[in-house]
Amino acid sequence: MSGEENPFLKAFTNAEAVAAYQSGPMQFTPGLEALHRMVAILLEEVVPADARILVLGAGGGLELKALAERPGWTFEGVDPAGPMLDLARRTLGEDAHRVQLVEGYIDDATAGPFDGAVCLLTLHFLAPGERQRTEEAVRRRLKPGAPFVVAHACLPPESQKRDTWLDLYAAFAKSSGAPAEKVEMARAAVSAADVMIPPDEDIDILRKAGFRDVEQFYAAFTWHGWVGYA
Repeated sequence: MSGEENPFLKAFTNAEAVAAYQSGPMQFTPGLEALHRMVAILLEEVVPADARILVLGAGGGLELKALAERPGWTFEGVDPAGPMLDLARRTLGEDAHRVQLVEGYIDDATAGPFDGAVCLLTLHFLAPGERQRTEEAVRRRLKPGAPFVVAHACLPPESQKRDTWLDLYAAFAKSSGAPAEKVEMARAAVSAADVMIPPDEDIDILRKAGFRDVEQFYAAFTWHGWVGYA
């Protein structure tokens, strides 16, 4: 997928949006700091002390910064938005030397093999076919048995249920201090997106991409997270 094909990319190349990015995930994603800790724990169960971890959708650097608390790990962070990678570099601070940042998509990542991979708050931007292709490309870059940890937004197909979950999504953001106008714009954008799929379909895609023993480890209103193994 190119930048021209991805309408969401514009939101992550606008200077004003990038400058304000850091507060967004915390306001819209319940338990984000805990999610980062859970991801690290799931990786630690399997990867070696000197693990090389692939992070897809690494712009902003929040998950990279959290995972870099494990001193022996190094990372490759991939993101199509150059300004977001610049923000990631600033967020990482003194840990930036442990991260190779790559501007692009999964096909631009090095071949690995990596000890583990992470993709947070990203795959919901991709249609199911492209999502599966991306996950297959991640799996090819992993060592046998390596963990792949994902978390992103899901919505049920029924319109009434979708509205209920979107209302909860918006209510959480408002309770976290997000401006009402920003929340309503976000809710409308998520509601209009035709790439949001139910959680069970996400599990199927992970399995079709070749990941085994897929298990859910995180659920918070519209957000869900799974771990699977190459």
